[in-house]
Amino acid sequence: MGKSVISNVIPRTYHDSVRLMQVSKELSNLHSVQRTFIAMGTDANKRVLEQIGLLTDVVKDAGANDLIFVVEAKSKAIGKGTLAKAEALLAKGGKKTSNKGNMENIPKTFGQAYKDFTDANMLFVSVPGPYAALEASKALNANMNVMLFSDNVTLEDELNLKKLAAQKGLLLMGPGCGTAVINGIALGFANVLDSGPVGIVGASGTGLQELTTLLNRKGVGVSQVIGVGGRDLSDTIGGIMMKQGISILSSDPKTELIVLISKPPDITVTQTILKEVLSSGKPVVVNFLGEVGSRDHDGIIFTETIEDTAEKVLSLIGNNPGPVLATNTNTLIKMAHNESERFAKDQKYIRGLFSGGSLCDEAINVLRKYSQDIYSNVQTSKKWTLKNGQISKKHSCIDMGEEEFTQSRPHPMIDPSYRQDRIIKEANDPSVAVILLDVVIGYGAHDNPAESLAVTIRQAKADAFANKRYLSVVAHVCGSEKDHQGLRMQEECLRDAGVLVMSTNAQAAQVTAAIVGAELN
Repeated sequence: MGKSVISNVIPRTYHDSVRLMQVSKELSNLHSVQRTFIAMGTDANKRVLEQIGLLTDVVKDAGANDLIFVVEAKSKAIGKGTLAKAEALLAKGGKKTSNKGNMENIPKTFGQAYKDFTDANMLFVSVPGPYAALEASKALNANMNVMLFSDNVTLEDELNLKKLAAQKGLLLMGPGCGTAVINGIALGFANVLDSGPVGIVGASGTGLQELTTLLNRKGVGVSQVIGVGGRDLSDTIGGIMMKQGISILSSDPKTELIVLISKPPDITVTQTILKEVLSSGKPVVVNFLGEVGSRDHDGIIFTETIEDTAEKVLSLIGNNPGPVLATNTNTLIKMAHNESERFAKDQKYIRGLFSGGSLCDEAINVLRKYSQDIYSNVQTSKKWTLKNGQISKKHSCIDMGEEEFTQSRPHPMIDPSYRQDRIIKEANDPSVAVILLDVVIGYGAHDNPAESLAVTIRQAKADAFANKRYLSVVAHVCGSEKDHQGLRMQEECLRDAGVLVMSTNAQAAQVTAAIVGAELN
């Protein structure tokens, strides 16, 4: 059966990227629909459509303020039906019920919203990058805090916005800030957490999720979780918002202990941040992912992995004498042996397929303890950088949330289908021994990611068995007990599919290393 590409443009109609991703996710589950693309008609989006062969004459003339729909389906009728469904779904989300019970249009500008919601003190920005800085500056000038979910904001705009926020004593979280919990309200990709004494500032979305959920599983809650965006600790930005976050938590009576989490800052910024930490007057745990070395001094405690960070916080808050999250090394070795004894002769490589960038980074750092030969699409070293993230090499860990994978489709935490395809591809490589996965649940994530992945994992394992091989799959579910997807249900669903499920991301990487022959210490 052939394929039909159907498209439509609705002039001067805006929907934020979060809503468009949600609709794309719903459409991706429809039978006989190959691909869908719903976005604003920016030049960047049209270039993506051209690259993937879906740029139609109808869409070519769309402007940046126009909404574009493109569907590739098995027939013209199915395509038209899918377009109609997409438009209906978006229309359904375009109304709100007022306190009086009447249907009203949602405010279309910041000015209208500012007048309507007089008690609000934060703006969540999810418009295309070229417009995001303008909307954020409007809010800051109105003395509102901002969570800048949008990316593609220039470095110059970010610097100016953060300087303004700092001058006013406000938060400018982002750009590209995916996770925050402010006064108990989860923003972006986050989890259902209890309130508690730990305040966290981080430039690491899934790193924040991993840390907060590990703490939450052991009964320790959070006061505030402040995201700052991935570039905040660069020389150009100078850690402006991390300093602001530390200052806010220092004066917050609900915060007893502060945690910082990010990739290693630029050298000059590290000293600036540590100076701010020393003046906080509270104990501080610092995890600059991948930075090794014990430099504890003056109340600052440095940790290596997110698991280490959680353990240290639990010991400080709960006075625990020893580790409460770690699995005994002998147990890990036994688990690994049970997997590795089933491999065929040529099976030796690890393929990590991650939806969380920080979880991918942490796994690489753990695996590097046992072998330097870890290739990735997110490595800073050219020696270990994959030229094409679509093609693995030897031991590889891939962040499938990177732009090369998400330009024309929803993020893998929202729609697991692209990662499912990649699992099958890696499983068909006769040299692959282990597939390492993260499964992130909570607000914004897929309603039942484990179930979708389990179907694919069973198929991949069956294909390996048919070819006289054994495929080992190791995973960690990042989530809290109260997340609507059900943490235990997600873990059991994976176990039923033959997955070795570990309680932390670091342990999943550690046992994976042992499966391919590393000697654990």
